[in-house]
Amino acid sequence: MRRALRRALLAAAGLLPAAAWPQATVASYAERYAAQCAACHGAQGVSTLAQTPSLAGQPSFYAITQLFLFRDGRRDSGPMTAIAKTMSDDDLRGFADAIGKLPPAPPAATSPPDAQRLARGAAAAQRLHCLGCHGSQGEGARQVPRVAGQREDYLLLALRGFRAGTRAGYQPAMTEAMAGVAADELDDLAHFLAHLPVQPGARP
Repeated sequence: MRRALRRALLAAAGLLPAAAWPQATVASYAERYAAQCAACHGAQGVSTLAQTPSLAGQPSFYAITQLFLFRDGRRDSGPMTAIAKTMSDDDLRGFADAIGKLPPAPPAATSPPDAQRLARGAAAAQRLHCLGCHGSQGEGARQVPRVAGQREDYLLLALRGFRAGTRAGYQPAMTEAMAGVAADELDDLAHFLAHLPVQPGARP
């Protein structure tokens, strides 16, 4: 099943030679992002809405993966599922390209860092090898999302979903990693990741 998902994602991204994809301009999808996405995710991809992710600095391959999962019904979040179901493969690729060009930025608002929680979260991140996958600075790459600068409440929501097995991922790595992690440890982990300094990084 994962092989089929990967092939479908590569095809939607235009990375398989079998199909000839129409070439939509990034500018047109940037305009569509402003019209359809900015109200929730922010004009520059920095969300100010509770439990709504920031998209600034996210890799385009991660973006197309999530849009595909929404369109395919493997992820369900109401509005996003409804929007994605109307998207063509070219739309997935165009929106993902536009998102991938949003520069990394600090969160619009965040809770003040708590030194003890940061220390506990850093210990949890080291034990769980979080930055081994998400980058040494949390910058993400390809199908792995940027976590530095992400909203803390959204990170906690995602971590809880992975632990409960109710959130789908590109691979089962996150569900496996979160299995058995205590609730308070998830809180500290989300706090630590949300307060990582936002640095530029490769966003293929």
